[in-house]
Amino acid sequence: MQASIPDLLRLLAVPVFGWAAYRDIETRRVPNRTWVPLAALAVVLLCWDTYAVLNGGAFGRPAGVTPDRLFFIRVAISLGFVAPLAYGFWLIGGFGGADAKAFMLLAVLFPVYPTYYLTSMALPLEPSRIGVFSLTILSNTVLAGVVYPLGVAAGNLVRRRFSWAMFLGKPVAVEDVPEEYGRLLETPDGFTRAGLDLDALRMYLQWRGGSLAELRADPDTYRNPDSLPEEPNPPGDGSFATDGGEPSDARRPSSDPRSDGGVPAEGSADQFGTAGTADPWGAERFLDDIEGSAYGTDPEMLREALELLADADEVWVSPGIPFLVPMFVGLVAALSYGDVLYALLSALGFA
Repeated sequence: MQASIPDLLRLLAVPVFGWAAYRDIETRRVPNRTWVPLAALAVVLLCWDTYAVLNGGAFGRPAGVTPDRLFFIRVAISLGFVAPLAYGFWLIGGFGGADAKAFMLLAVLFPVYPTYYLTSMALPLEPSRIGVFSLTILSNTVLAGVVYPLGVAAGNLVRRRFSWAMFLGKPVAVEDVPEEYGRLLETPDGFTRAGLDLDALRMYLQWRGGSLAELRADPDTYRNPDSLPEEPNPPGDGSFATDGGEPSDARRPSSDPRSDGGVPAEGSADQFGTAGTADPWGAERFLDDIEGSAYGTDPEMLREALELLADADEVWVSPGIPFLVPMFVGLVAALSYGDVLYALLSALGFA
């Protein structure tokens, strides 16, 4: 394979994004340090290409491949539109932090189309007319993301799981809910698209030092806020493991007489009093005690979820899209085939 040195170095992003996609599936967490070396490389390569264009193809990019004006227009679109777009999606909650950082990185690393010459062809096979490679990755990512809900719906149809939620999620046994990532699609009143984030559930259980199984075994005790420990645990961030590999769901040792979330010796589960009626499950105290927010959770949302999980045997959960997975697919498709959306529109006569 032949290519300019900068374009060959850009291929280092593929294994990094592949690892990030795997980690996104497993933990929904990607360490910030993942992007630092690629960000530094992206800046160096962009400077390299800019110098090459200004000096007639020096340092590996052949002169004339990208005319000066088009090169700078495409870089401006990538840095001035694609990168802010990713940041904007993060601001409104459409992207996670890792997703936004990854796409802003791609905007700097791949502002224009790379070219890779094989024996009988040049990749990408189908470049778009606009020529902004980060836009191609973005459109490919969106197409790959569309496949996900269709696959979820098909799986539910095959298993004869019929519900308003069948295009968004899957039924999960309640005892398995703490091991899932995603969001509840139910409340005690029925279907919702704004249910509790399961990361917030794990934070709550860790904070009060109990498990979902213990809560289900004695919901009256857990519903009583007087049963909260005097010194709750740090809630963590709701993930199964931290970046360092330490489990974030570790609970207070069982030798602590209050670690099971039980009521104090001088009280009982039936003695709610003023505190019991004011704050069932200790939801308000939990949200007041933690630093920051629990993924947009409010006390009523947490209470509804706990009431549901205390009684139900199975609930619908939206696993969400680990967005780095379609992003990785979109990157690989862009490097090999090119702009899939542009090719589809061309085939239909719209481009």
